[in-house]
Amino acid sequence: MSNNKKFAIRVTEKRNGWCAEITRQVTSRKTSVSKREAGFETEALAQEWADKELAGFIQNQAARNERKGEARKVRVEREERLAQEAAEKKARYEEAKRAAAAQAELDDEDDFFDEE
Repeated sequence: MSNNKKFAIRVTEKRNGWCAEITRQVTSRKTSVSKREAGFETEALAQEWADKELAGFIQNQAARNERKGEARKVRVEREERLAQEAAEKKARYEEAKRAAAAQAELDDEDDFFDEE
């Protein structure tokens, strides 16, 4: 049996045999059945199936987390790069704006002295 906090095994006796469930802890008070199999002749068979399925379930979850982590890393790097490019573009725009304002100021001064 696994000592995973997120997933657990529940084996119950039903009318037509034993039922094994893999449950997931959604919140501290709520659990959800992720996988269910019924119709086992003995409790041991149900427990064996649940142990095997839970191991596969946890392995799939770990692989999924790895894939999601890689995708998240790529997404964060892309967002940082785009933010850096936007900041550089804004800095270039502000610099061009200041240069244009300075040039306009010089042109106004030249016009003022030309009038005298």
